[in-house]
Amino acid sequence: PNPFNPSTLIQYSIAEPGNVTLEVYNMLGQKMTTLVNENKSAGRYSINFDATLFSSGVYIYRLEAGQFVSTKKMMLIK
Repeated sequence: PNPFNPSTLIQYSIAEPGNVTLEVYNMLGQKMTTLVNENKSAGRYSINFDATLFSSGVYIYRLEAGQFVSTKKMMLIK
């Protein structure tokens, strides 16, 4: 989803059913928002991240699903 303005679609896949958490952090490590925090079954998902209220810059999104953890960068340009 790089770069984006003002929203982007984050797509992810879950291999096993369980609790899924998708959070967005700024470069200082402060949590900006939680996009997903619920139990999900295995499959593909997507969620729209609307960053209208955020300032331009680099953000980190972190996906946790069971033992799986993935962290990626995204750049917001206004």
